[in-house]
Amino acid sequence: MKFNRLIQNIIRVKNHEGEDAFQLDQAMELYTAVVTWNLNDSFYEKNTSRLSRVKELILKNDPVFVGKLAIYARTKMHMRSAPLVLLTELAKLHSGDNLVSRVTEKVVIRADEITELLACYELLNGRNRKKRLNRLSKQLQKGLQSVFNRFDEYQFAKYDRNTGIKLRDALFLVHPKAKDDAQQSIFDKIASSTMQTPYTWETELSALGKVYFNAERKRAAAFKQKWEELIDSGKLGYMALLRNLRNIEAANVSEYHLEKVCTILTSAENIARAKQFPFRYLSAYRELLDRPAKTDWTSQLSNFFTGTDQQSAKGKLRNALEKAVSISAANIKGFNERTRVLIACDVSGSMQTPISANSKILLYDIALMLAMLLQSRCANVRTGMFGDFWKVIAMPKDNILHNVQEFYKREGEVGYATNGYLVIKELLSDRVKMDKVMIFTDGQLWNSHGYGGHINELWELYLKNVAPKARLYLFDLKGHSTTPLQVLSNNVYLIAGWSDKLFEILDALENGGSVLNEIHSIEI
Repeated sequence: MKFNRLIQNIIRVKNHEGEDAFQLDQAMELYTAVVTWNLNDSFYEKNTSRLSRVKELILKNDPVFVGKLAIYARTKMHMRSAPLVLLTELAKLHSGDNLVSRVTEKVVIRADEITELLACYELLNGRNRKKRLNRLSKQLQKGLQSVFNRFDEYQFAKYDRNTGIKLRDALFLVHPKAKDDAQQSIFDKIASSTMQTPYTWETELSALGKVYFNAERKRAAAFKQKWEELIDSGKLGYMALLRNLRNIEAANVSEYHLEKVCTILTSAENIARAKQFPFRYLSAYRELLDRPAKTDWTSQLSNFFTGTDQQSAKGKLRNALEKAVSISAANIKGFNERTRVLIACDVSGSMQTPISANSKILLYDIALMLAMLLQSRCANVRTGMFGDFWKVIAMPKDNILHNVQEFYKREGEVGYATNGYLVIKELLSDRVKMDKVMIFTDGQLWNSHGYGGHINELWELYLKNVAPKARLYLFDLKGHSTTPLQVLSNNVYLIAGWSDKLFEILDALENGGSVLNEIHSIEI
């Protein structure tokens, strides 16, 4: 398999910028396309085009690999939508055994993913509102029957929403057999729409928002009390906490509750269990910078509090986020005081696009976040960015989120082209020995200067003349099917995705493994 992939990677093509590149093999292309996909248009590729490409690649790959990739994307990369697309397409194409049901059981982890999967199945199978979900895959149905017995009433009620496909619809379609009388009672409540409204931060704040207050001070006091109650309840999940730090700060909760929030945020156990993308911490951090609050009522509350109190709370929460991110990076392996590392971030125009239509996070942010996480674990590191030019920027190891912000402010200093070749050219011309070179990019590199060489040829010269044992890691953040360097040759490795789990793959590569081996090792 390794030699076949090497042969395929020798095929030269043109990337979206018209530069020479290398075509990935079918398994690697599917992997990169899936783990960098948020079902939105990107700079170079419409979402419909990505979907068509993924469908074609599923046809070309082994069904077992497709199933394992769906599980990998959900459980390792913590993705929600892309795994459901893989599972739906697999159910359309594969039959004859229980592969689809086994994959379904491992991909559907939350109660709301039952209806999400059915909505995806309806959409991708072209079901209209008249036909709805008739002829549901039997193996998909069998897998969902097992999934239905996994959740309690609270978990079902929490996600029982007024969507196109409701939980009640799913129950009647799937026909799960209850594992016991207690589970049957829950199914009966779903069928009769009599589940008890769950205690969640959304329902509690929604109910409070409907209450009339004859004075803003009373309203402020009520929201302060409610946020303190939610914090004490233990029902405020980690992601909900990240999303609401600005609102909690604006509500002027007590010092005790502020400290409690910080403790929850910095718990190593909570961080590991929450499985948040690194950029979620960055989003929360930015919301705590000096900006207006998210909602009208928090803006009104802010008028009642002193600037000193607010700044103190913001500072504590930002410090807690820094500590949380540092803890999340603690398990990155493969580096010691002697390891020489170069980290380069692509700041080209295509990297300045949001990861989704409703997000303020850019691809560039993801590159910076992953790079600063990695830098925090390296003792001997050189960090920089490239566009029209390549520039080394010294950053301290601590304060990861602050470093990202400072780096972000300087992206215009190098222009917006994609001259990644300059990173290697400088190492070669200055004869700087590195053990690892890591480039964070969307992969669409090209030489806008028209001279100076191609990054692949420059890397070959660097290995030959300067650092024969050096390794180059391409962190692909968008999965466009091509790569600027020949992967699996000349110590070049490709890693794709947005999760800090990328560093687990990096560790596996350091020990002779590969990302495809990691996927193949998953048990179904």
